[in-house]
Amino acid sequence: MEKGAIRFGILGCAEIARKVSRAINLAPNATLYAVGSRSLEKASKFAASNGFPSDAKVYGSYEAVLEDPDVDAVYVPLPTSLHLRWAVLAAQKKKHLLLEKPVALNVGELDKILEACESSGVQYMDATMWMHHPRTPQMLQFLSDPHHFGRLQSVHATFSYGVTPYFLENDIRVKPDLDALGTLGDTGWYCVRAILWAANYELPKTARALSKPVYNEAGVILACGASLTWEDEKVATFYCSFLSDMAMDISAMGTKGSLRVHDYVIPNQEKEATFSTCSNSHYVELGLGWAPNPIVHAIHTDLPQEALMVKEFAQLVGEIKFNNSKPEDKWPTISRKTQVVIDAVKASIGNGLEPVQIQG
Repeated sequence: MEKGAIRFGILGCAEIARKVSRAINLAPNATLYAVGSRSLEKASKFAASNGFPSDAKVYGSYEAVLEDPDVDAVYVPLPTSLHLRWAVLAAQKKKHLLLEKPVALNVGELDKILEACESSGVQYMDATMWMHHPRTPQMLQFLSDPHHFGRLQSVHATFSYGVTPYFLENDIRVKPDLDALGTLGDTGWYCVRAILWAANYELPKTARALSKPVYNEAGVILACGASLTWEDEKVATFYCSFLSDMAMDISAMGTKGSLRVHDYVIPNQEKEATFSTCSNSHYVELGLGWAPNPIVHAIHTDLPQEALMVKEFAQLVGEIKFNNSKPEDKWPTISRKTQVVIDAVKASIGNGLEPVQIQG
């Protein structure tokens, strides 16, 4: 363990926690220190199969992880309906909080979580991994270029993946008492974040569901879409689904250029990610092609995006722990804006697809 490495505890043994456990092991400034589950047997099996060191603490409850004085930060991958309780308690116990998305069932719950973090002086970050890939700032650099991209006009984002019959019957994301937002909270979260990212986190003024969503028998959303509008006439749309083939696309159009990425949530390859750009394009003679052709940019990384997320979070925690710094408010602000838009889309779905005004 690197000197000064941040000691992580994990609440629960969700499938995504396996990926983040690996990320914590890969991050140079973090270490797997503890895991807690509702049963000691389950926590022990999880630690043994996910790279925990032999001296890691294994607990038969979530409370025990939060009571451990040596745990610096916790990763919380619990069902969304449990986030409010356990995230607030983690903050009250002075544990820095890496919270899986969707972070809350609504912005009212998230505000309580963020207030607890602020009151305790702990760092908050949501676990939207693609934000930390080195491709992401390079794409943003292009979107910010007035000569090659110009002014943003529209964004379309998609995240879908086809699931198994077992998933549709058993996964927590289709259970109204566990993750009532369904695909809107899961894949839709990424779409909304991508749109806000491209729009420099300027909140849209209205949100409107595009058509009647697909629900399961329990009333959980399995597929839906929405449009967003701004006062300056920017527009955005997104589609999210558990019922379509895998797609992870962003298309952003500017007055002078465009950007496309086809694997923004999870890169096709762990150590290389691409995106394409066009600038000042036009038809060649007879409309037989483009000029200039799109440029494909390849970005390499030694650490996968989830390890880079852990590394950045641990750096922020380390600044607070060792240098008495204040928590960074960038991540709470971005997280809240994402939740605000999710709430507005959900409200539009609930009111017969009428537009909903978005209040910051």
